[in-house]
Amino acid sequence: MSELPPQTLENAFESKPALRNAATIGFQAGIVGAFVSAVQNALGSHSRGAAGFLTRSGGTIGTFAAMGAAFAFTEAAIANQRETNDALNGIAGGCAAGFLAGLRTRSIPVALGSCAVIGAAMGTFDYAGEIAGRSKEEKEEKRKKFFKSVPQPVNHASE
Repeated sequence: MSELPPQTLENAFESKPALRNAATIGFQAGIVGAFVSAVQNALGSHSRGAAGFLTRSGGTIGTFAAMGAAFAFTEAAIANQRETNDALNGIAGGCAAGFLAGLRTRSIPVALGSCAVIGAAMGTFDYAGEIAGRSKEEKEEKRKKFFKSVPQPVNHASE
């Protein structure tokens, strides 16, 4: 039987607390949603005054909080299930958050499109972060694999 090679300490997977991440990110996203709601209230013309922050555009706060919590929970749950930290976790989390954003419009096609767009954006962001977070040796090795080597000019010594 073939056995899996032992993981080194650098590559060892650490489990993520999905519910704690969801609560934390959901709260932070709710704060961003409150800011967006306040801006919407300030720029809109209405007769409700400051109460419009919650009554007119308060759904924005909940949407932002739900999207943040869905992203964080899905990303952590997928990472724990797969026992890897890679861009696919971000794709799944972005898809979950995008789907919720699309559901706010009450349209399944918009929800699926938002899932694809936000999932692709988060996957790209996570993949770029993985490349940027590597050591110089790993970056150089990946760069050499991707780019062709430039031939060095030949210098002839004139005598």
